[in-house]
Parts: sequence; C-alpha cells; structure tokens
Amino acid sequence: MDVNQPLSLLAGLTPAQFMRRHWQKKPLLVRQAIPGFEPFLSRPALLKLAAREQVESRLIVQKGKGWSMRKGPFAPKSLPPLAQEGWTLLVQGVDLHEPAGHALLQQFRFVPDARLDDLMISFATPGGGVGPHFDSYDVFLFQASGRRRWKIGLQKDFTLQPDVPLKILQNFEADEEFVLEAGDMLYLPPRYAHDGIAEASVGVNGKPADCMTYSIGFRSPSKTELASELLHRLAEMGEDAAEAQAEASGAKAARKPARPQPMYRDPAQPATETPAAMPAGLAAFAGQAVREALKDPLALACALGECMTEPKPGVWFDEPEQAWNGEAAKAGQTGVALDARTRMMYDSDHVFINGESYRAKGADASLMQRLADQRHLAARELRKAGASAVELLGDWHEAGWLQQIGHDSSGDANLHKA
Repeated sequence: MDVNQPLSLLAGLTPAQFMRRHWQKKPLLVRQAIPGFEPFLSRPALLKLAAREQVESRLIVQKGKGWSMRKGPFAPKSLPPLAQEGWTLLVQGVDLHEPAGHALLQQFRFVPDARLDDLMISFATPGGGVGPHFDSYDVFLFQASGRRRWKIGLQKDFTLQPDVPLKILQNFEADEEFVLEAGDMLYLPPRYAHDGIAEASVGVNGKPADCMTYSIGFRSPSKTELASELLHRLAEMGEDAAEAQAEASGAKAARKPARPQPMYRDPAQPATETPAAMPAGLAAFAGQAVREALKDPLALACALGECMTEPKPGVWFDEPEQAWNGEAAKAGQTGVALDARTRMMYDSDHVFINGESYRAKGADASLMQRLADQRHLAARELRKAGASAVELLGDWHEAGWLQQIGHDSSGDANLHKA
C-alpha cells in the first residue's frame, strides 16, 4: 500500500497523514468513505452466520432503562421479531468466515497487522444500540446500510452503571453528534466515549433499510497481559531447549552427561520461627530466573511473534482439497495465497505464522516477508524460492494455512524452525 496516496476511505488524507494527525489522537468523520458500498451479507445471511456454533455472537436488548445480553449461537426463531425496537445483534470475527469481510480489512493495513483485530457486524432495529461506552482500542465505525446516530465525547467520568450486563457509562456527556448514512465512517481513538442509536431509514429502493454497522477493531494488549503471555512462552521455550539438549546429549552420554538445569538450593537456611515468611534467597533466585529468560533478545522476539500470530480460540483450518504440488511451485507454475484465518508477521530475524516462529535469512527470508505483506506470492515470485522454502510452504499448505493458486505468466535453503 502506498501510504502517501490520498484515500476517500480517510476523507482524502493519505494513510501517513491520518496516522500523524488522528491515530490515537482525535476522531475523524468521513462522509462516503466507500461510495456505493453494498453490504456483502444480507440480514438473513447475517442471522444464519449467528446461528453457527463456531461464530461468536451476542444479542443485546434494551427495554426502558433495563438491559439484557445473551451469547449465541442463535436459532432464527430465538431472536426478537423485527418489529420490536431496541435490540441489537453483534456478530464477531466476520472476516474469518466471509472472504468479502477479510477483503474489507485489507483496506486498513496501513496499520500494522499486529494491531489489526477483526470485523464485527452490528444489526439493530430502530432504537437499538449497546449504550454509551468506551473501548480500550481504536475503532473504525463504518455504516454499511441504514442510518445510525452517534454521540461522542471526551469522557472524564468513567463510572459504569451498576447491575448491568454491559459496560455502560453512568454519566455520559456528548461533545458532538453525527448521523451516519450508508457509506459514511467514523474513526474513534481509544477511550473516546460513544453511543450509537439505530434510526429508521429508507433505502434507494423505497423500502426500509437495515441498520448495519461494520466495526473494524484493533488489538491493544495491556502490559500485564503481554508480560504474562511472553513469560509463559519463554518458560516453554526454556523447557523445549532443555529437552533438546537432553536428547542431543543422550547419544553422547558415555562421553559427557547432560548438564542439569539449575535448581534452587539453600544449604545455609537456618531453622525458622516464621515459616510463612518468604525466603529472601528464593526471591532472589526467582528474580534471576526471570532476568535470564529475558536476556536473550531473539527468544523474546520469538515469544512476541508467536503471541501476536496465535489464532483466536475457536479458529481451525480446513484440510486442503488438493495435495501440494512442490514440483509445480519450484518450476514457477503456481503461486500461493494465505488463508484468511492465517496470521503471518516477521521481524529482522524471524518469520511468524499462526503461533510458530522460524529463523530466516537471505533470499528466502525476503520472499517470506513479501508473502506476509502481500498475503500471496505469484508464480513468478515463487520461482525464486529455495528448496527449504518450498518444502516449508508445502507444510503450511498441508496444515491449511495457505492455498496453492493458479498459473502466473533460487534462493538457498535459509529457513529453519526457531
């Protein structure tokens, strides 16, 4: 993507300008961000998606000042009638199930993939909404059809309403108000309070238009969440390394036994009258263990890459319909394309895909980085891949992480499991 190309999606700003002026700073209202947009899911199709076991969905109903929330899946007859006002159906992760949803997210890849989360679709009857609230992440609110009135504000009081199944602000104060029609979009930074209410509207065909809002959300892990996940992964890496060392030394046991992992020892521990007190030596040993786990920058980079590419719970990959044709790939007769559910990223030393990491260098590394950025490689590009890269792509194909694609009118083997 050319980040210096003005986009109607960003009200004529370039992605570079948007990131400097608005990202995590201030809202942006975009009229006709995608002119003439047609929802890629009809209301019946969306309801059908919400009925699937593997799709995350929620039903929110407001009656008077009361709120209720149920989690899906929802059989069609379990939803309120369309004539009933004030209810909302939220369907999460639509990009994982609908190719057009995945394609829509690609328009927002001027933000790093590590931050891009998913596409949620909200269908609401007139008066429907989820109450005034704030998100801890950035969000683009795109009106796909119908009309929704938004009130937004820089909230100072974040007190939540008690005894409500949703995080609804108790004392919401709006600074601005907008009505979004089909094709309009509103960007909001984190913790910017907002309240969206569906309004009745008529489409160009003269019939009532469904209020459908597409929310493009972003991931924003907390320090505690990220630290917990990274330390867990670093510990697992340490165990794997110890097992590998033990296996390697097994063949050489007669010459040199494997070095055991350091264990906590306290030969100088005196008898104690305060047995519940934490020993200072154990605290120091624990601190040293954590520091040693963090001192290897490559291990930390691996843990981060694996964490950020880990598929969401409930995501699985289908077995390929056709076997991998390695010879066709080597001959430059076919290309590859990542599955929409695949998360792939890289840093200067690694390639990460779906929670796994690989050390990478040379021409093959550049090729894999291009695959991650483009999410596909044409046949002419794949022709440059080394034997190990083609073999690795074959493994990913067998796992369902990518597909082999049709015709399109040698690097060394430089990739191995990290």
